[in-house]
This record gives sequence, structure tokens and C-alpha cells, in this order.
Amino acid sequence: MSYNVNLKCFQLFLTAKLDIAESLRARWFLIYTLVFGGIVALLFAFGLSESRVLGFIGLSRLLVTYIQLTMAILPIFVLMTTVRSVAGDREAGVFEYLLSLPVSIGAWYWGKIVGRYAVIFAPVFLAMLGAVMWGAFREIDIPWAVFGYYTALLAAMALCFLGLGMLISSIARSTDTAQGAAFMLWLVLLLFLDLVLLGVMIQGRIAPETAVTIALLNPLQVFRTAALAMFDPQLVVLGPSAYVIIDLFGATGFQIYALAYPFLLGIIAAFAGYFLLRRGDLL
Repeated sequence: MSYNVNLKCFQLFLTAKLDIAESLRARWFLIYTLVFGGIVALLFAFGLSESRVLGFIGLSRLLVTYIQLTMAILPIFVLMTTVRSVAGDREAGVFEYLLSLPVSIGAWYWGKIVGRYAVIFAPVFLAMLGAVMWGAFREIDIPWAVFGYYTALLAAMALCFLGLGMLISSIARSTDTAQGAAFMLWLVLLLFLDLVLLGVMIQGRIAPETAVTIALLNPLQVFRTAALAMFDPQLVVLGPSAYVIIDLFGATGFQIYALAYPFLLGIIAAFAGYFLLRRGDLL
């Protein structure tokens, strides 16, 4: 029993290492890293770390701007690169070679997820960490509570869309189909942010509580609201919908929900993808 567990862990480690090595050689990873590093550089260049606007002082404003930009860029990057994992290997005939090796499907699948998660999360986190270190060097006040929560929020966001990407990749039979489905998912989530969704539901005379509850099933909406809640615990900028959110969760409860829900969604999607991969036709 112990030998089998150690063997599977070793196989998972080797698969993750291979996926990391492949990602580091890929062009998308270079672009991905330059995008997030460039965002932080531009924010510093425009002096966001030293300005005061509506109470956002020092690095606080830089971090809230960075998280809002990340929310728009990270999901589509993660989805479009992750959906190639299983679908691309199936289309290239890698599965035939894989099944001839002493590597279990579980170790290969979860090793892919571990390796891809490390590659996805590292540039985003290191860019934000670099901003904090530079701020400390410039003797700017560091909002450690905000930095810690935003790190957890980024981790949840990366896992959420990684799991969704692996689910799509496990279902799709070709790379083109997988990328098309990923793009459509991102568009649906983007279109059904609060303004569009609430406008449609108001026309349909749906209760505000129901409308807000459905809106909070959208992970993009959850990330956006949670980022604002760090600086505006009462969510005044959201208007009347803030009362529904506060009544449902409370300020602290919503911050917990904003981390727990995306984590669970990503894990459930990843397990669903693994189940479908095991039960389906691997070739």
C-alpha cells in the first residue's frame, strides 16, 4: 500500500516537472509573464504607488488596480492555455504512447494540474510580490492584510479557471473545439457581470435577492466584489445590491465565501474532468 502511494506520488511529481518544463519553453508563458510584470511596471511608472485618490493611498491603490486588471486577463489566459492539455495530447496521439508506459492516468492528470498551477500562479504572485518589495525599499506603507488576502484571491482565481479548463479539455475531442468552448465560457461570464445580469432580471421582474444570488454564482463577479470589499466593507459602490450581500453573508462572511466558492468550483470541475476522462474513450 505504502509502495503504491509513493510510486503514484513519484509519477505525479515527474509529470508535473515535465509540464512545467514544457510551459517554460512555450511562447505563451513568456507573454504571460511579460504581461503581468509589465502591468506592475506601468502602474509604478504612472505613480500609482505614491498618489492619494478617494482614500486609496500608497500601495493600496496599486494593488486594487492590479487585481482588477488581473481579473480581466488571468481567466482567459488560463482557460486558453489549459484546454490544450488533454485535448492537445489526445489530438497529437500522445495518449497511445502514455498508455504504454507505467504511468497511471491519475498521476498524469493530476500531475498536469499541479505543474500548470505552479506555472500559472507564480508570475502573477511574483509580480505582486515585486511591487511590495519595491514599496518596502521606497519606505512606502505596506498593506500586509490586503496583500495576504489578494494573494489568496489570486490563488483561488487560478485554481477555479484551471479546473474549468481541465474539464473542458477532458470533454473536447480536438484543440479547436476546446479553445472555442473556453472562449465562449469566458464571454458568458464576462457578459453576465452585475450590470448586464441585473438589467435582464429587473426587466423580468425577478426579486433583487434572487438576482444578486445568481450574480454571485459567477466567479468573475465574486472576484470583483471581493477586491472592492477590502477597501469598502459596506460595498457602497455597488448600490442597493450591497444590502442583499451584507444580509446574506456579512462583510467577513463574504470574504470567506469569495475564497471558498472558487476553490470548490475549481476542485469539483477538475474531479469531474478526471472522472469523464477515466470513463470516456481515451483515444
